[in-house]
Amino acid sequence: MPTLSREVRSVLIIANLLKERAGEAAHRIDRALTADGFSTTVFTFEGKPAAIPEGSFDLAFSLGGDGTVLFAARALASRQVPIIGVNMGDFGFLTEIAEGEWRDALREYQSGHLEVAERIIQKVDVTRGDVAVTSLVGLNDTVISAAGIAKIIRLTVMLGDTVLGHYRADGIIVATPTGSTAHSAAAGGPILDPRLGALIVNPICPFTLSHRPIVVPGDETIEIIVEEQQRTDVLLTVDGQLVHPLEAGDRIRIERSDDCALIVRARTRSFYDVLRNKLHWSGGPGLEQESAGD
Repeated sequence: MPTLSREVRSVLIIANLLKERAGEAAHRIDRALTADGFSTTVFTFEGKPAAIPEGSFDLAFSLGGDGTVLFAARALASRQVPIIGVNMGDFGFLTEIAEGEWRDALREYQSGHLEVAERIIQKVDVTRGDVAVTSLVGLNDTVISAAGIAKIIRLTVMLGDTVLGHYRADGIIVATPTGSTAHSAAAGGPILDPRLGALIVNPICPFTLSHRPIVVPGDETIEIIVEEQQRTDVLLTVDGQLVHPLEAGDRIRIERSDDCALIVRARTRSFYDVLRNKLHWSGGPGLEQESAGD
């Protein structure tokens, strides 16, 4: 079956200046693309980024690490702009393209040889009484936790109309498959293939040890209620980058967004290659020698 070429005319270049060489790389890519006849827009940030410029883009380069891709994905999901994550350090789960591979990646993308993966985006709505407090989106996860260190909070978790449980814990993580390798994994949650349509509900250090992470269908609506009589302030954090204070009685509704993040995949590195390298899945000491002697 022949591959279909993709037309690229307008390119957005996003550079996280906290990453060494990212600014220089952005200007180098900008000059090269401009010389080749592309229309380019360069957006750089240092620290907390501002809004990405309005406009119609056929493709975006994200220069930084996985955190830069998370920001780009949230900003561009509604515009359905594919993102090529160029890593300016160690390879990440979302940044599979090396700095020197960007031009080859562009050509392979244009020729239709690179896969564009659709990643689940979470839509997070907070209501206080009858008032909508805030609405956010996230590619990785939503975390409801105590503002203080080692403070237990009380939360009720519902799946649709069903009460999943009343939790006394350090918090709750609701992660996408993309975010299953991040905070949720550190809290003992399962790792999901990013192509799966599912969500993880993962308590953080629950007071009751029978509370375990659970994987639910991606079309499930998750509602978390901040119970009364909290002994500490409670925070909502999305993708580890967006923070909003919560109050007792707040209801946090988390569901799959109609939009999705479009992440361009490298042909040379699969999710499992990166997973094995990141988690050092190389076998135990002396494994190769033992195998050779069998």
